[in-house]
Amino acid sequence: MGTIGISLGDVTGIGPEVTLKALAVESKEQTFGYLLIGDAALVRELNARLDLNLPLNDYHGSVPAGRIAICDPNAKALPENLAKGAPEAARAAVVWLREAAQKCLSGELLGFVTAPVNKESIVRAGQKFVGQTEFLSELAGATRTAMMLLGEDDRGRWLRVALATTHVPLKNVSEQLTVEKIVSVIELAARACQDLGLARARVAVCGLNPHAGEGGQMGTEELTIVGPAVAQARQRGIDVTGPMSADALFYYAYRGDYDAVVAMYHDQGLVPLKMIGFEKGVNWTLGLPFIRTSPDHGTAYDIAGQGKANPSSMLAAIRLAKQLALKR
Repeated sequence: MGTIGISLGDVTGIGPEVTLKALAVESKEQTFGYLLIGDAALVRELNARLDLNLPLNDYHGSVPAGRIAICDPNAKALPENLAKGAPEAARAAVVWLREAAQKCLSGELLGFVTAPVNKESIVRAGQKFVGQTEFLSELAGATRTAMMLLGEDDRGRWLRVALATTHVPLKNVSEQLTVEKIVSVIELAARACQDLGLARARVAVCGLNPHAGEGGQMGTEELTIVGPAVAQARQRGIDVTGPMSADALFYYAYRGDYDAVVAMYHDQGLVPLKMIGFEKGVNWTLGLPFIRTSPDHGTAYDIAGQGKANPSSMLAAIRLAKQLALKR
């Protein structure tokens, strides 16, 4: 079918570990090849230390189904035993991220998965960086993107949450919201349901304020921004409801009344998502010209190098990338 890439992120975190553990499970399925973009020496040493015995090949332009290859656009290997959040690791993570995206844009990869990076470490290393989603959107020239988080509980009940704003201080959220932006995220969420092969694409939209503003008594954004956006999306033929009080809305979405939720800000959407699907949560960037997913966790410096990181979220991210690639 083709090749799925994985950029290894910050190697002083758990990204390489969860990547190799996930591939030890998933590469047995012989549909795709996998290209690891990162430090080859580190990957091979970790593969041996974890006793995974994955067959790791050098990259020569294609990867046969069921095989794993490695490439590193950096001329020099990283030093051994880097401190957590070391600037060398942070800068390398950005190089690998860019390389993976460029390989997607050139058609060399069908899509890719991003292992976690640490934004603070990258900024401290001297690079302007808001997040991987924003970095990839700018690199691809994509002006209509959104972050969607997906997770399921142990009974197969899903939440799919798209965010109208992402890495924005709470005090600035209101000024970041526009009718056009919310309409765009509603459209992307509805399209995501179709890309996932769901039987319907019923979208519900959160209000910004408690109780969705109480008719203007607790904020007017629902009347002036969110409500008009929902009305406009409905006029475009989307099955959308809102604005609704977020505390009730997530209950209804969780029981299956809605297929996707549009949340106004980061924690409004991610707190309920992580409550039900913390270990298997996946981040999917909607609106890019290529497939990009990632595990919904960070670098976890506190457990890095101990061999006990749970690969469930990375495994889910790889599987989602493959699912989407099969439909393109």
